[in-house]
Amino acid sequence: MPKLLFSKLRFYEIKDLMQNVKRPRRIDIVLNRKRHEMNIQRLMAQKINDETHSSKLSWHTDNKLHPTLEKLLRDKKYLVAFRTFLQSEFSEENIEFWLACEDFKLNTSPDNLCWKAKEIYQEFIQPTACREINVDHYIREKIKTSLEKPSLSCFDEAQKHVYLLMERDSCPRFLQSDAYLSLKHKSRTLWYI
Repeated sequence: MPKLLFSKLRFYEIKDLMQNVKRPRRIDIVLNRKRHEMNIQRLMAQKINDETHSSKLSWHTDNKLHPTLEKLLRDKKYLVAFRTFLQSEFSEENIEFWLACEDFKLNTSPDNLCWKAKEIYQEFIQPTACREINVDHYIREKIKTSLEKPSLSCFDEAQKHVYLLMERDSCPRFLQSDAYLSLKHKSRTLWYI
């Protein structure tokens, strides 16, 4: 295969073309870089302002559009749909525990209080429970020691923990689910009729 040699003519043509090209001086490069950095800073400041403004707006609109977990738990049809949704996600023990605690707080008899507290502990909190909830060791031990003389507030810390878990994790997914959206759509159509 023959070797290719550069033609002198071609090399000089390129050299002539390069003389016509204006080369940036060092000062131009520094000034362009500063302008570029200032533009980036302006864009970032504008983006931050837009994000804070839009997040405030979206929070207000989301808050009005979607009910809170507290409202879902008070409304029977939403409660049934939420319970079904949690069953489909294999986390229905959270809502069942929360409802059991609410029922437990309605007890007035000390005898009922004792056996009901032991029943809730065995079903939801004991480490080998069939529907064990996700609470830390500290809460579990605190409840275990309070079973000797249970009070109406012995499950409060665990109930609050489970409520926050549902509020942060399960409820937002439920509000985006087809079950909730169809239920919401049905309630709107009934309202207009």
